[in-house]
Amino acid sequence: MSHTIAEKILLDHASGIKELAPGQFIDCSIDLIMVHEQLGGRIHMEYEKLGLDRVWDPDKIFFILDHWIPAPTINAAQMHQDCRAFAKKYNFIHNMGINKGICHQVLPEMGFARPGMLIVGSDSHTTTYGAFNCLSTGIGATDVSVVFATGNLWFKVPESYKIGLKGVFENNVMSKDLVLKLIGDLSTKGAIYKSLEFHGGESISIDGRMTVSNMVVEAGAKFGVFLPDKKLEKWLEFRTRVPYHLIKPDKDAHYEKIMEYNLQEIEPVVAKPSSPGNIDQVKNVEGLEIDQAFLGSCTNGRMEDLRIAAKILKEKTVNARTRLIITPASQEIYNMALKEGLIEIFIKAGAVFTHSTCGACIGGHLGVLGEDETCISSTNRNFVGRMGAPSSKVYLASPATVAASALNGKITDPREVL
Repeated sequence: MSHTIAEKILLDHASGIKELAPGQFIDCSIDLIMVHEQLGGRIHMEYEKLGLDRVWDPDKIFFILDHWIPAPTINAAQMHQDCRAFAKKYNFIHNMGINKGICHQVLPEMGFARPGMLIVGSDSHTTTYGAFNCLSTGIGATDVSVVFATGNLWFKVPESYKIGLKGVFENNVMSKDLVLKLIGDLSTKGAIYKSLEFHGGESISIDGRMTVSNMVVEAGAKFGVFLPDKKLEKWLEFRTRVPYHLIKPDKDAHYEKIMEYNLQEIEPVVAKPSSPGNIDQVKNVEGLEIDQAFLGSCTNGRMEDLRIAAKILKEKTVNARTRLIITPASQEIYNMALKEGLIEIFIKAGAVFTHSTCGACIGGHLGVLGEDETCISSTNRNFVGRMGAPSSKVYLASPATVAASALNGKITDPREVL
């Protein structure tokens, strides 16, 4: 029987079966689980109810604090204390602390996401690691507890959508524009519990693939996985020495739906309030005044994103009416931006450059929106109250669009700036 990437990886991790099909419920062994502040939220309480004095494998847990770093409130500080106490009690080996960055950037940087793996995490955007030819998805507190105790978790084998990609983006058009268009085409409910399998994206950088895989969950997808290629192998060469096996679909694998995109035809788009699926072309909303522009998050705080923003902002000044906040996705990226002189460009342009944290994306700190304010953001969600006051409005866009809009104080097509 022929299989998609998702089917192959799930079968490789399934217990007691030699074949599977979409819709089938299976029990799978987990290669790695990622936890962050949610450990100090519901997870530690759920796990304590089990009365266990161990976790199944401390070496397969990746623990990091990233959402409220450093703690901006007493409640956040208490959550961090609860997290640290749990990690100490159960002897977590991969304890990343607070100085590495955002989980979905740091985990792959450190070589923990490899082809063929099955990874789960206490965050919906755990789908990001599909950029590395593995299966990854977010789970809730109860399921985290099950994995902590047993190392296994149930899955329903998903139907797969084949997303064909060809061509190359035009200047100042980015993978964020692609994934927003895809979500708009599918709708936020159009891929519920599906595996989106991306074919032919060789021209898209690893940074860009991470952006796409990160946001497939906004269409309801369970997984978002890219085919492997030389670009991925080169990236992994500098990140890990652990052996891995590249996973490709069978030529006659079955796909429930096939969609095709020519990257050269993709235009800059935004997701208007208050849904990632409320998509419109930038040219149709140009001129809308903004109070804040935010560049960062697990979706778009990588070097590719900072470099294009620096190119747009160099020797220019952010509009006096607009705040531009830039947050790198990891400490490694912070240091690279420092060495390349990008931070100096941003500061001279009038931006605020912060340490690495989720921060403004979740309305946590370092850029919370006030009443009736409008923000253009490179983040992944624009729900009511997501970044601050319920009356505020968030437009999702690419880093290029965010930077161009910050210059003009209003939503701007980035192709007009360069």
